[in-house]
Amino acid sequence: MSNETRQITTAFQKLALFWRASQWQAAGGAGLNPTQGEVLQRISRRSARLGELAAMLGISQASLSDTVSSLEARGLAERRPDPEDGRVRRIEATAAGRRVAADLPQAPAALERALEEMSDTDRAALARSLVGIIRALQEADAIPVQRMCVSCRHFRPFAHADAARPHHCEFVDAAFGDASLRLDCDDHEAAPAGEAAAIWRRFETA
Repeated sequence: MSNETRQITTAFQKLALFWRASQWQAAGGAGLNPTQGEVLQRISRRSARLGELAAMLGISQASLSDTVSSLEARGLAERRPDPEDGRVRRIEATAAGRRVAADLPQAPAALERALEEMSDTDRAALARSLVGIIRALQEADAIPVQRMCVSCRHFRPFAHADAARPHHCEFVDAAFGDASLRLDCDDHEAAPAGEAAAIWRRFETA
């Protein structure tokens, strides 16, 4: 490992420790543990099947089932039949669960401020770099496939001449720049393998 790489991995480690400590503090204030808090936030935005949700979080279905059961016992989540397959259940937040989730921060406030204080150029460069790192981890089967722009069939990289907003999302029919790249989009629809590869090549080389 080069010294440069070591310094970057050290930075990620420090950020991970800070994030985890912040999660414990925020979720603990609501009487939850970090995993329960994250699950509740996700299902308050979009219901999901147990297996789908476990894959998103990178945990076993058995562990997730225990977490969901704990949320159910508190009246914060429920399992409902999937409209597409009555044999399958979808996990969704109750009204009480959505209220609790709304009070949980999406990110530590100090980190939000640090990112907001960055220039638009630096923030866009950071977002683009993170997309590349996450995709590389996906390609190595080190993490589950994420609901990112670069793997979505609605994403059109560098479809516009505007340097500030070169990309286009066909789902919302809007142009946007690197700083607005989604890493976890509720409207994501996975592009077929060949199309996803072409999208990435265009994004990476343009």
